[in-house]
Amino acid sequence: MKIAAVFPGQGSQAVGMLSELSRAFPVVKETFDEASEVLDFDCWSLIVKGPERELNRTHNTQPIMLAAGVAVWRVWNVGGGCQPELMAGHSFGEYTALVCSGALDYTDALPLARKRGQLMQAAVPEGQGAMAAVLGLKDQQVVEICESAAEDQVVAAVNFNSPVQVVIAGDKAAVERASQLASKAGARRVIPLAVSVPAHCRLMASAARKLADSLAKVAFKSPKIPVLHNVDVKTHADADEIRDVLARQLELPVRWTETIQTMGAQGVNAILEMGPGKVLTGLNRRIERKLRPLCVQGPAGLEKALQNCEDAQ
Repeated sequence: MKIAAVFPGQGSQAVGMLSELSRAFPVVKETFDEASEVLDFDCWSLIVKGPERELNRTHNTQPIMLAAGVAVWRVWNVGGGCQPELMAGHSFGEYTALVCSGALDYTDALPLARKRGQLMQAAVPEGQGAMAAVLGLKDQQVVEICESAAEDQVVAAVNFNSPVQVVIAGDKAAVERASQLASKAGARRVIPLAVSVPAHCRLMASAARKLADSLAKVAFKSPKIPVLHNVDVKTHADADEIRDVLARQLELPVRWTETIQTMGAQGVNAILEMGPGKVLTGLNRRIERKLRPLCVQGPAGLEKALQNCEDAQ
């Protein structure tokens, strides 16, 4: 079995996540303790107790999602899981993929994740931006709806998540106008997302420039496992190229549908979702049904995934 590992970004966080896995594997709590020490705030307490509003603040969500993905990856390795041939991360999850691939040190990634969140929040004050998932329309329909709804503001298709799901982002009023137009055009559902900033649109241009300065100060290595990047659906081994695609990612769309299709074209036949929730597993099923979905977020999912690997060897 040729597997790929994928890591979720913002939107998969929840109070109480990874609780079952942490009881079975001490490395989960240890990973969060390491993050708490580096960042000087109690990351574990925030996911155990909340409040949800604080967990959903971008500058908190991103380092916590990094810790969650790294924790699950460490559990996978402790359990003797087979090694993936490719990795990818959805939006912020790309940073987790780079850590787990060996391209970026965990202790370097944590403050970088917090800085990224802070820059994003500073670019668009909380309450002024929004994101929403449009279900049931074709990509081009959503692009055209955003163009019609923008007026003198920003709204764009920013996450091409599956053939039937596109996320839009921009100024809150423009996103609301586009959402209404999408509903009138026959969208099955339009779902506002629990994020505090409009990622992957041109409202993030100033944050992208400042992030590039922060990325320049961080050491990157050639990944031991290739990572497909959101911006261009390509792998990069050069440190400067990795920095470039990470900076541009803030203001350019996430090409997730193409990412999963590329994995299938390269011979991948199973995809492990490493992190809390099953968001990517659901999307991946709609993109390439032939790819076996394996979701590692709790002991049962871990056992099933490990068994699948063992059976294939």
